[in-house]
Amino acid sequence: MTGAAAGAPREKTGPGPVFSFPGGSRAGRGAVIALLTDFSERGPYVGEMLSVLAREAPGVPSFSLMCDLPAFDPAAAAYLLAPLVLRQPEGSVFVAVVDPGVGTPARRPVWLEADGRTVVGPDNGLLEVLARRARDARLHEILWRPRRLSASFHGRDLFAPVAARLALARPVRARALRRRFAWSRRWPPDRDRVIYVDGYGNCMTGRRAATVERAAAVRLGASAVRHARTFGEVPPGEALWYENSLGLLEVACNRESAAVRLGATVGTLITVG
Repeated sequence: MTGAAAGAPREKTGPGPVFSFPGGSRAGRGAVIALLTDFSERGPYVGEMLSVLAREAPGVPSFSLMCDLPAFDPAAAAYLLAPLVLRQPEGSVFVAVVDPGVGTPARRPVWLEADGRTVVGPDNGLLEVLARRARDARLHEILWRPRRLSASFHGRDLFAPVAARLALARPVRARALRRRFAWSRRWPPDRDRVIYVDGYGNCMTGRRAATVERAAAVRLGASAVRHARTFGEVPPGEALWYENSLGLLEVACNRESAAVRLGATVGTLITVG
């Protein structure tokens, strides 16, 4: 993600329509900007993006909501991003970056309006699940470019400045894409795999818990796991599946790491029934 230092970006000239937030958005009136990335806490990347946001949108609160989305894996991250975004208030702006194709011509920079929230990021499938689950979803291709654009750090040089402009309800040169369009990837409605392992070793999946009968067993690797409402309803060391705080099916062990105990990692398949 190295590249030219981010100075105050100046817009390149060129043709193209100009969009700000559509009517009805609360942007500019109590908006916040949240980062959702796979950058981790190591290195300067999250800090550099927050620095750009502080400079470009002074007075708009900005923070890192999550910096360890599944690395290099837009397919897995899409199922985590959707519930995280939809739980935040309308008017919120997000910069979402899981972007292994950064700097390549095949993937477009976009922003997505989804039920009053706006997400800026790459059109590589990362935003697809959110768009599907939103009642109202509209996509815009970002045509604006800063004077300095690193080939490998669009989060800092392109996505963060655009998010700042949108949060302030300032115009951004963009092209509206069809409201219903062919996505660059085609993910299923739910993902029956582990998409995230937290610090406790709990295994979050891409399956919405509401789609699974409570009497069903969930098989993770060689182990069949039964439902419980919460950790303390099973003995210490016993595995369970439950509906987590994001509404996703999660597998855990009471007071132990389910990832270690069951041999699970991001990508491990689950079966239900």
